[in-house]
Amino acid sequence: MHPVPFPAGGLYAITDGPRRDLLDACAAALAGGAALIQYRDKSADRLRRRGEARELAGLCARHFVPLIINDDVDLAAQVGAAGVHLGEDDADIVAARTRLGSRAIIGVSCYGSIERARTAIAAGADYLAFGAFFPSPTKPHARRATADLLRAARALGKPLVAIGGITPDNAQPLIDAGADFVAVISGVFAVADVASAARRYAQLFHT
Repeated sequence: MHPVPFPAGGLYAITDGPRRDLLDACAAALAGGAALIQYRDKSADRLRRRGEARELAGLCARHFVPLIINDDVDLAAQVGAAGVHLGEDDADIVAARTRLGSRAIIGVSCYGSIERARTAIAAGADYLAFGAFFPSPTKPHARRATADLLRAARALGKPLVAIGGITPDNAQPLIDAGADFVAVISGVFAVADVASAARRYAQLFHT
């Protein structure tokens, strides 16, 4: 694992699958102030995914920003990413920790469940992601979460990530409720000016 420190908070930019300009788009997100980058690509092209993830790992290291790999523990290990993000159908947290080591960042999707969050912490999770808070174009049928859940989760003592339909205009109440990060896919990577979009989110944490 690359020894990039875990940031205190900010924009968590998540890539949106295969795209020819992936590296340029992520570089723009970093220029706009992204505090974390997650490589999310659900396709089956292992060779391309490994090459892209390795390039992203180098890019993020140069910016001192952690690269998190979505779902794929082996890929995270192969490219020296900072960590992995796991959903409910992905690898076991303990197994991921064994594979990636004590310094790896392991994040877990908790959806709308405080109980799942407690279980994840007990298994060694480093951060907890909740959502969706708003309708999301990436996952239109995702389970929903509320700001009250963030308030309750603050007592768990782990960094909290809010995800799901978050825009610069609706993010502030979630930050006020306890979100340390707002995770964004289409709001950053589906717009023409990625750097400016990222900057609008990042500025919410510097007001």
